[in-house]
Amino acid sequence: MTINPLRALHRQIRAKIPARSMAVAFGILTAFGPQSANALNPAVTVSIDVNANRHAISPQIYGLAYASSAQLLDLNVQLNRYGGNAATRYNWLQNADNRGFDWYFESIGDDSAVAGERGDRFIAQNKSAGADSMITIPMIDWIAKVGPNRSKLASFSIQKYGAQTGSDWEWFSDAGNGILSSTQQAISGNDRNDANVPNSAAIQHGWVQHMVGKWGNATNGGARFYMLDNESSIWHASHRDVQPVGATMSEIRDKMIAYAGAVKSVDPTAIVVGPEEWGWGGYFYSGYDQQWGAAHGWSGYPDRAAHGNMDYMPWLLDQMRQNEVATGKRLLDVFSLHIYPQNGEFGNDTSANMQALRNRSTRSLWDANYTDESWINDKVQLIPRMKNWVATYYPGLKTAITEYNWGAEGHINGATAQADILGIFGREGLDYAARWTTPDTASPTYKAIKLYRNADGNKAGFGDTSVSTVVPNPDQLAAFSAVRSSDGALTVMVINKIAGTTPLTLNLGNFNPTGVAQAWQLTSTNSITKLANQNLSGNSLTTTVPAQSITLFTLAAASTPPPSVLSFSIGAGGVVKLNWHDNSSGEQGFYIERATAGSNNFVRVGQVGGNVTSFSHTTPKGNYVYRVQAFNSGTGQVSAYSNLVSVKVGGWSFAPMMLLLLH
Repeated sequence: MTINPLRALHRQIRAKIPARSMAVAFGILTAFGPQSANALNPAVTVSIDVNANRHAISPQIYGLAYASSAQLLDLNVQLNRYGGNAATRYNWLQNADNRGFDWYFESIGDDSAVAGERGDRFIAQNKSAGADSMITIPMIDWIAKVGPNRSKLASFSIQKYGAQTGSDWEWFSDAGNGILSSTQQAISGNDRNDANVPNSAAIQHGWVQHMVGKWGNATNGGARFYMLDNESSIWHASHRDVQPVGATMSEIRDKMIAYAGAVKSVDPTAIVVGPEEWGWGGYFYSGYDQQWGAAHGWSGYPDRAAHGNMDYMPWLLDQMRQNEVATGKRLLDVFSLHIYPQNGEFGNDTSANMQALRNRSTRSLWDANYTDESWINDKVQLIPRMKNWVATYYPGLKTAITEYNWGAEGHINGATAQADILGIFGREGLDYAARWTTPDTASPTYKAIKLYRNADGNKAGFGDTSVSTVVPNPDQLAAFSAVRSSDGALTVMVINKIAGTTPLTLNLGNFNPTGVAQAWQLTSTNSITKLANQNLSGNSLTTTVPAQSITLFTLAAASTPPPSVLSFSIGAGGVVKLNWHDNSSGEQGFYIERATAGSNNFVRVGQVGGNVTSFSHTTPKGNYVYRVQAFNSGTGQVSAYSNLVSVKVGGWSFAPMMLLLLH
């Protein structure tokens, strides 16, 4: 496989300063692109089977970065990440960071001089919104320091190192970009102490102690997740003022063991996440080899050769597993990577060609048959790849994509891509995800997230049990389905990615709907609209979806009538046989429950399949009460309970008989 020599630089051009709205950079105030709304596309049939491919959807795949408490509440999002390049250089003791390549390698203090105030403020706002915090723990060797009176400091001072090709002329004119005007070459040998102080696992141990002391441990209200730095294989680009040589495989392994150990020694219940690698090149090659490859024509990788020629991420997972075997301590809980599309999708280009590419390239998250159309030119299939690496090299870890962004935040094409990604995360069984960063609240991309989590404003949205959903061409129309456990409703997210109206049929398998569907829809008009209820014909819904739209259909499950005329007989040896009338259609079975007479503590003692109307089991001596309930696990629906029957087992002998019903 190959690595684009410009990739690391391109990656760093992306400003990662949370205070600056990404929406401004992405131009959400520009007009939405023209749509061929009157065109009629070929009809699409979506086939849904509620009993197939069922698995839980983690509510923490909808995570964000740097969301406010108001945004977390509005979106009903339960995970918020503090990370990015600046977090790598955060000094909790001085409450300051260095911005690295993102902003002239400046060390800048927060307004507050209180140690750890940034993390405390972040955790506090998340707690107020009921969201978990992801906190980045710096592992790099140097972190920021500030000057007298919390003044800024520059790693590449123009006064000290000479004129440079770029500077922060408006805000801090002494801060240069580290490229000498005289030679057009990067400054080397700069004094790291100019704007930084050494970092250590002991310093970060102290920060975790501070947070646990203030907020409690991970299971008692404190920060739940700690991430092991950020994109360490490109430190030599993003933080070259303090790490000019790419980090080796062994170097990062040793740091992960040391810093994860520091976290776990304070809070054994904390969830440690890593290694937070940037993208395709970082999955396979260390920072040392990426830097070497760029300088040597992308041929020969000495660090890889020194480590058995293994791919970087599999090697690292296996090393962490071996450490657990040797020590008996699991230090890594979640395997995390980042992904950004590499062909220009991450940006504000909404030309017709780019929109079509954005529609296709989400396949790199899952499709084993899709070759990424960028310089990668390979089958990425990221989520299945991650799961396979975990299963092979470190079984038991969960998986996370903790940075991603498909661009066009202010355009409906960016919104449809975002909706597609969230559906893919749920269908593919990802455990955690956090978008970089939080879309502007006025953007259609923000509203695409809201459709999943809070479409009606009352926190009702997409379901939490994924079920099989088949579409003919996901590049044009994608769909995802899930049962909502709170009410048994089937929810279907339909994403029409292309221009023109699309006739749509939803065929529902193994689901008994009420006959009416509710729908919420987002289009290029940039508002979530509650549509008129739509009628089903049997188990099918036929409708249309407009050009470039996202529609959430909610189909309530028909109520299941309870079984009735429950009766019993007692045979030899204390065998109780129950019989009842089946009043429901389409049930998957019946639950049988029993309680000791005089109590209401019913326990399930058995279940039978659909259309079965009897149950027998051997019961110890005693007085009991029985009841029966129909269920359909496909819809999540259960009926009310049958009448109760009282049964006395033992104590006297009588012929099998029918006892009177209690009610």
